[in-house]
Amino acid sequence: MWWEKKTRPVVPPLSESPQEALLAPPEVEPVMSELTPKVVNPTAPGTPRTLLGRTVVAQGQLTANEDLLIEGQFQGNITLDDHCLTVGTEGHVKAEVRARQVVVLGSVTGNVATREKIEIRRTGHVVGDLQAASVAIEEGAYFKGSIDITREGETENARTVTVPNTLKPGV
Repeated sequence: MWWEKKTRPVVPPLSESPQEALLAPPEVEPVMSELTPKVVNPTAPGTPRTLLGRTVVAQGQLTANEDLLIEGQFQGNITLDDHCLTVGTEGHVKAEVRARQVVVLGSVTGNVATREKIEIRRTGHVVGDLQAASVAIEEGAYFKGSIDITREGETENARTVTVPNTLKPGV
């Protein structure tokens, strides 16, 4: 039909000898790759990283000065001010989380606050409020809660809206 694209085989010009045609490299169409590559490890290589394995069940308050990968279960509070928290595909976290960056591949129940970015990947499941400068939710991920996008240097007091005198009634 007229709308179907037909491909034609590449035929060498008649001027070339059969031996030259065999030596020429075959033409290959470039394959398109994904537009945005996914970073599995959002931190620099060589940075210390702590792992809570699949069989670990912990609760309480967790504070660290290095990146953290949770593949097990954790309940409580997590504070990683200058580091990244990754909840692996087998990870289950019920906590209030504060970190520089959070990547969710597993399950998180609780509020998450970051300075930079929160990523919820395809296998991720988040129930709670998010507060970050940037939020990315991949297609297929589950999210229930609210999102608050913060700007650098913004505080709770600076977010209140002031009404100019010209708009106030009775002035």
